[in-house]
Amino acid sequence: MQDTLTLAGKAYTSRLLVGTGKYKDPNGDFSETRRAVEASGAEIVTVAIRRTNIGQEPGQPSLLDALPPSKFTYLPNTAGCYSADDAVRTLRLARELLDGHSLVKLEVLGDPQTLFPNMPETLKAAETLVKDGFQVMVYCWDDPIQAKLLESIGCVAVMPLASLIGSGMGILNPWNLKLIIDAAKVPVFVDAGVGTASDAAIAMELGCDGVLMNTAIAGAKDPVLMAGAMKKAVEAGREAFLAGRMPKKFYTASPSSPTSGLIGS
Repeated sequence: MQDTLTLAGKAYTSRLLVGTGKYKDPNGDFSETRRAVEASGAEIVTVAIRRTNIGQEPGQPSLLDALPPSKFTYLPNTAGCYSADDAVRTLRLARELLDGHSLVKLEVLGDPQTLFPNMPETLKAAETLVKDGFQVMVYCWDDPIQAKLLESIGCVAVMPLASLIGSGMGILNPWNLKLIIDAAKVPVFVDAGVGTASDAAIAMELGCDGVLMNTAIAGAKDPVLMAGAMKKAVEAGREAFLAGRMPKKFYTASPSSPTSGLIGS
C-alpha cells in the first residue's frame, strides 16, 4: 500500500516539506541547499519571495536552477510580511514569477521578536487570496477555533506552530494540535519549532499529515545528514500513527513473553 499525501488535488509520496533559506551556500550557488533538499526526499519546497531569487534578479544565481520546478513543487511564502496587504501583494508577484502557480503558503507575522502569527491580518489575507484563486496553506496559532475559521474560508491546509519559528523547542502543546487534527477536514502540517528528528516523529504520531521545517535542517552542524534523519523520522512517525500504538496502562505490567503454555508446566 502506498500512503500518499493529497494536497490541492495532487498526490505526493513525501510528507516532509522543507524550506530553502539559511543554508551555508558560500558562493551563493544553492549547492548545500540542493544537497539537503535531495537528502530529505521532499517534493515540496518553500521559498521566501522577499529573500530568494527565483527570477527577480536576472544574472544572479537562481533557486530555479538548483531545484528545478519540473522536479519540485514550489511553495512561495510570505516570510517577512506584517500586514494582509503586503502578503497578498507578495503572493501575486510570486504567481507572476512562477507562471501562474497558485499553491502558496501564507504567513502574516505579528512582531519581529517572536514571529507569532497576526491572526486578524492572516484571516483577512486568506479571504482575499482564496477569492483570487490561490490555493492557500496557512501558518497559524495552535488554536482549534482559528484553524477552523481558516478552513471555512477555503484554505487547502492549516499549519499550526509547534513553538516559535527557528526556536527548535519542539511541540509545546500536543493537546491543541490533536484537537486541530481531529476537527480538520483539510491536511494539517506542523510548521515552526521542530528542532530534531524526534520532534518530527511526534508530530506525525499525533496524526499530522506532514511537517514543514527549515532551521532544524539548515541550522544543523551537518544539514545534509540531518535532512536524511528528518526523512526517516517523518516516515517512522507516520507508520506508527497508521499502525495504532498500544494503549498506555498505568501500574499494569504485561510480560512480552506469554506465561501460559510454558514447557514443563
